[in-house]
Amino acid sequence: MASISSTRPLSFEIVGEPLTIKGFATTRWRVADLAPGDVGPCRLNLQLYMTERAAYRFNLTSHTPRLFVRAGEAGEAPSPEAITASQEVAAGWLDGEHRVLEVDMPLAIQAWLEAYLAHHGEAPAESRKKQHKGAGRAREAES
Repeated sequence: MASISSTRPLSFEIVGEPLTIKGFATTRWRVADLAPGDVGPCRLNLQLYMTERAAYRFNLTSHTPRLFVRAGEAGEAPSPEAITASQEVAAGWLDGEHRVLEVDMPLAIQAWLEAYLAHHGEAPAESRKKQHKGAGRAREAES
């Protein structure tokens, strides 16, 4: 089987839409015109990692597979820095107080991600920790 690349260039635009919430003006930022290639105003490489295979499968089997763009610090003008197909990675970015923008995953990227998983195999099932007798239960009071 031919080797499957783990990197794809993506291009897109970050668009600001004025919004008023409870009388306060703000801007809602979104990713627009995301497509494979490197011809748009914003360009990032989507890098796949073997350790994230379970997260990729979870994303692909969701109702709407998504990509996540880390776009700088929350509260500042968006500045695209990284892109991922892993919701776990995106959650880590949010915990670090970064702005994360979501966008529908193009079908071409879904197909590439499926090929990557087919080539490298699904992530091994997470092994459950063995519970020791009585673990997780309140100890019975001795009389």
